[in-house]
Amino acid sequence: MANQLLHTMIRVFDMDKSIDFYTRHLGMKLLRRKDYPSGEFTLAFVGYGDEIDHTVIELTHNWGQKTPYDKGNAFGHLAVGVGDIYGTCEQLAKEGVSIPRPPGPMKHGGSVIAFIEDPDGYKIELIQK
Repeated sequence: MANQLLHTMIRVFDMDKSIDFYTRHLGMKLLRRKDYPSGEFTLAFVGYGDEIDHTVIELTHNWGQKTPYDKGNAFGHLAVGVGDIYGTCEQLAKEGVSIPRPPGPMKHGGSVIAFIEDPDGYKIELIQK
């Protein structure tokens, strides 16, 4: 069996808000969600396909977290390929999604990209496919 990237884990402040963002705005499916009472945390996995053959995002909510997480400066962004970046961003803007970098060509040539932010402020690069 070949090696496979399974998931990327990010900590989220409000699980329901995050699940809504990734499923409703980005079209992912909630694959599974489980509470761990003894550890006081909840895990939810979202993605575009089954975990057997797709890389997914693990959303981790620690029940005792009283303030939003500090992202630091090491994490960059997640990337999602979209068919119509301009239409996607127009719809996301109508829904109130933060778009700190509107769609357009990269500064130094190449792909048409945009950056949006999830409810926790994680950056997601949209790339025109």
